[in-house]
Amino acid sequence: MATRTVLEGAEISRALTRISHEIIEANKGVAGLVLVGIPTRGALLARRIAETIDRIEGSEVPVGILDVTLYRDDLAHHPTRAPQPTEMPVAGIDGATVVLVDDVLYSGRTVRAALDALGDHGRPRAVRLAALIDRGHRELPIRADYIGKNLPSSKEERISVRLQEIDGVDEVTIGARAEAGS
Repeated sequence: MATRTVLEGAEISRALTRISHEIIEANKGVAGLVLVGIPTRGALLARRIAETIDRIEGSEVPVGILDVTLYRDDLAHHPTRAPQPTEMPVAGIDGATVVLVDDVLYSGRTVRAALDALGDHGRPRAVRLAALIDRGHRELPIRADYIGKNLPSSKEERISVRLQEIDGVDEVTIGARAEAGS
């Protein structure tokens, strides 16, 4: 199976703008709102959403980064990766509406780990989930509140999100899963 592009830069930008509007509407503004990105690309997407909300509302939304590596229940099944820094907003997350942001929602295990990790940093009033791509195949009862694109896929396919800040291009591709190290 050849790799094909399913979202290009402009489409990603439109999806993030739509997600930003949906977050503002659901929260009835930006008061008490905190965005928390899951590294690596979820953290970048959280910053982009915060910038978009600032342009729309004229108000900055605090952004945090939450590494979930040590909270995962499937470490034995994935290549080991060094934990990245966790950075919470100075005001914390107690009583806030936290929107967790990730690039691809798949089994739900990363989000479960994020919920566990988030609990070590405070007690939010509510937690919501935003994902650029929802590919299905959930193993846990988790769903996104805000989705850029539903992209049904087989387990044999790999969805890759590439972002300008790291990869030099904004795109989402789908292709065959590599045999080793995927």
